[in-house]
Amino acid sequence: MSGEEAEGEKLIPTAVVIGVGAEQGLGAALCRRFATEGYHVLVAGRTAVKLDAIVRAIGSAGGSAEAVMADVTSEKDVGSLFDRAMASGRRFSPADLVVYNAGNNQRLDFRELSAETFEKFWRVGCLGGFLVGREAARRLVPLGRGTVIFTGASASLRGKPGFAHFAAAKAGLRAIAQSMAREFGPQGIHVAHIVIDGGINGERLLSRYPELVQQRGEDGLLGIDAIAEAYWQIHRQARSAWSFELDLRPYKENF
Repeated sequence: MSGEEAEGEKLIPTAVVIGVGAEQGLGAALCRRFATEGYHVLVAGRTAVKLDAIVRAIGSAGGSAEAVMADVTSEKDVGSLFDRAMASGRRFSPADLVVYNAGNNQRLDFRELSAETFEKFWRVGCLGGFLVGREAARRLVPLGRGTVIFTGASASLRGKPGFAHFAAAKAGLRAIAQSMAREFGPQGIHVAHIVIDGGINGERLLSRYPELVQQRGEDGLLGIDAIAEAYWQIHRQARSAWSFELDLRPYKENF
């Protein structure tokens, strides 16, 4: 027990969000949501400028956050991130909420798909999830508590033409999450997988496919703040009724 705890000062809880990019993206929305609940958020990603902007915005709103540059496919980077998240002697408690949100997506002709490109998608979409999940288990199991959430997609469940590389990565990530949930749930670790089924109303679609956004109309795309709320509610579930998998889609989406 630290001196601060002995004096009755409550430590600030810590969350880690891995795979944070644009301010109007899911990763940033998760960081903002957790910060509003009083969490100190480690905002982890690859682009310093983007991370710093999100940290500043959270700070301006009265929240607490810090940017951490990390390559999810690097064991060293992932280990260093968790060292920071679980460090004692600060005014923050060890992390009890971890979200793996890293991933990329692009339609590619299967006949033209190179082994290098396939592996690149797999390393970010699946290998990174394994490294983060393994490190989370190593750190959280001794504490007997915590939530680990993986961001999936409709490709986690089915492969569509032009997306074999993406489906392979996401299906592998889902299998990792399932295995972790079965192994570590009885040890107090809530592992969940979220299927994002539909386009997200964020910077990527707005900048690249504005015509699609207009075509879908009001509430035709997944709202980033609405998704973030679902993640928070997963974390808050009583352990007598934990969810492993939750699928989210706009009410207009066919499935």
